[in-house]
Amino acid sequence: MMKVAVIMGSISDMPVMQEAIDILKAFDIEIEIDIVSAHRTPEKLFDFSKNAHTRGISVIIAGAGGAAHLPGMVASMSPLPVIGVPVKSSNSIDGWDSVLSILQMPGGVPVATVALNGSKNAGILAAQIIGSHDKSVMEKIIKYKTGLKEAVNIASESLKK
Repeated sequence: MMKVAVIMGSISDMPVMQEAIDILKAFDIEIEIDIVSAHRTPEKLFDFSKNAHTRGISVIIAGAGGAAHLPGMVASMSPLPVIGVPVKSSNSIDGWDSVLSILQMPGGVPVATVALNGSKNAGILAAQIIGSHDKSVMEKIIKYKTGLKEAVNIASESLKK
């Protein structure tokens, strides 16, 4: 079974990152959760980034607020796909600093970036990456997307009554 790491720079990011955890659990994907601060625990960041792939991690979701160095630093050292979640934090400039810090990566160091506080989409994207190699996860994603379509159709029909 493939595993997704959900990491964040601070415990204060947990309410935002919980949506990624919840959706991954809904798809029955194994999760490793940790706090890895780019600024306060650089040694842990280096160890995590360089060794995640040796521990069965397939995708890394990294949430960070403020200067938001975590996703990019992880991506610079890991061979795994990294999905960055910009977090609007208490020290943030309306979240723009986080968005731009994660979005504006130099060539050669990609980070897939979701919307501000968009960890649910990060979880779905991680599941889709895993689903490309795991038929059971792919079936759950198809069912999930069918449910989204059905919810819109039901809402549309209710407007016509």
